[in-house]
Amino acid sequence: MRIFNSLTRNIEEFVPQHEDLVTMYCCGPTVYSPSTIGNFRTYFLADIVNRTLNLDGYKIHFVMNITDVGHLTGDNSGDADSGEDRVEKSAQKEGKSAIEIIDFYTKDFYKQYDKLNLTKPIKFTKASEYIDEQIQLVGTLEEKGYTYRTSDGIYFDTSKFTKYGQLSGLTLENVKEGARVDINPEKRNPTDFAIWKFSPQDSTRQQEWDSPWGKGFPGWHLECSAMVLSELGETIDLHLGGEDLKMIHHQNEIAQSESATGKEFVKYWMHSAFLQVDGGKMGKSLGNVYTVSDLEAKGFDPMDLRYFYMGAHYRSPLNFTWESLQSAHNALKKVYEIVASYKPDKEGKVSQKYMEKFRDRLNDDMNLPEALAIMWEMLKNSISESSKLATVLEMDKVLGLKLDERVGYEIPQRITDIARTRQEYRKNGIWDKADVLRKQIIEEGYILEDLPENGFKVKKKY
Repeated sequence: MRIFNSLTRNIEEFVPQHEDLVTMYCCGPTVYSPSTIGNFRTYFLADIVNRTLNLDGYKIHFVMNITDVGHLTGDNSGDADSGEDRVEKSAQKEGKSAIEIIDFYTKDFYKQYDKLNLTKPIKFTKASEYIDEQIQLVGTLEEKGYTYRTSDGIYFDTSKFTKYGQLSGLTLENVKEGARVDINPEKRNPTDFAIWKFSPQDSTRQQEWDSPWGKGFPGWHLECSAMVLSELGETIDLHLGGEDLKMIHHQNEIAQSESATGKEFVKYWMHSAFLQVDGGKMGKSLGNVYTVSDLEAKGFDPMDLRYFYMGAHYRSPLNFTWESLQSAHNALKKVYEIVASYKPDKEGKVSQKYMEKFRDRLNDDMNLPEALAIMWEMLKNSISESSKLATVLEMDKVLGLKLDERVGYEIPQRITDIARTRQEYRKNGIWDKADVLRKQIIEEGYILEDLPENGFKVKKKY
């Protein structure tokens, strides 16, 4: 496998630390609102990487975090150490407790995650369940001389980490005051960041903990380091996330982790590009923040979105429009129809020729558009249907389009009889009764197509 390593900015051969095991971490959602289709583009990348590694014969120890504390609203302006806690702000807005908000949006995330057929990690780690580990990490950094205290928290001194900026390019020398990071006057350096925040003296937080430095909560960047070190070890093979996290969050993960352990934190970094909407940025103020549920409300299936994600390389911007989603739906519908026309055959053999080409495209920095093109090339080829079926189902172990559920279905005789009766009604001009039967067929999950000369064809609904 060859991947683009964001740390070195080069395509590199992927060589894990262990011969048959890959340790992998992906930054997950902050559970204060529904995850968007933009968020899920990153989780889809993690799924495809996971499936491709599995195809290559690796076992994967994959962990994804759930941020339920410490992510402040100031992150929108480049200063993750200021503003309100997103979860607590959402709780106040909705008139609920922080725990209720966390529980509701975490369950909603899991639900959408499953709808998209994404590979589950060995563990979803919640930040609030690793407070002891985070406090211990702050203590280690303090003992090693990397921290200092201000009136609002304990900060990491980036000037003491000589590699700061290797991932992001954001260094003490090139950052300008107020340009990318809002300046706290008590910070020694503009790139310094909070690893423990003190609770406000004039109000009570719903989520706060005692610590050696005072009552408070962990800084947003700290959680990922603590959970990686606890669950996967001091050095991991792969760390994934959206490109918006590369500049500050992931750079800070590296700084605090490597300062604490003295070891390389991550061997390979992968970042997915933004999902655009109608050629621009997705934003609540623009009214174009969409969720999986929004797509379903428009009559689309989550698998349409999954297929849509495959239309561009993960490092390239992908533009969402309802028209492009419809195109993805139409293409996927065609795949389903082709697969449905094949009869299951235990004697069918996987085409090694096409699987090798398919796997090579995937191993070339997850080039899904080209891998998908190989699938279509194979389906249009003159090899036997049994071989096509065996091959496309093998490919679908990575594509995850649930093609096995579409293979060789039979239309129940009862549905065929209803369709035949409807045709008789149509033939005799009894249109109202014909329409009632058509609706009944649709409600039971089938589609009726009228053919010339009073013919018809019933298909499974998609």
